[in-house]
Amino acid sequence: MSEKIIHTSNAAKPLGAYPHARRVGNLLFLSGIGPRNAADNSIPGLVLDEQGTIISYDIEAECHAVFANVKAVLEASGSSWDQMVDVTVFLTNMKKDFPIYNKIYAQYFSDVQACRTTVEVKSLPTPIAIELKVIATVA
Repeated sequence: MSEKIIHTSNAAKPLGAYPHARRVGNLLFLSGIGPRNAADNSIPGLVLDEQGTIISYDIEAECHAVFANVKAVLEASGSSWDQMVDVTVFLTNMKKDFPIYNKIYAQYFSDVQACRTTVEVKSLPTPIAIELKVIATVA
């Protein structure tokens, strides 16, 4: 069974010692992907105070950015958006963000029909409001 580690400059750099994705056979496993910008590591719509505390964030902007990062990793891996089979979504504020996220998710995933799990977590490693963990196939 063939294996391949994938790194790409088209998505935000991983925050630790892990790849963007790992291909094993015809399955592709993406590490957790957030909405950070690949070029400058910024988080779209995020406003922090001097101590780094979140003042405000834009879940809509973060959703579009995280989906763009996932797409970039999929394409760098030889896969594509329509080859996703399982998506795990982590939100830091389910009550506030789920309705907006769910609406945007439906726009991106209406033709994909990947299995999905959405969970709320207390926090993520950077001040982001959403992160995706994806399994896809590679043709």
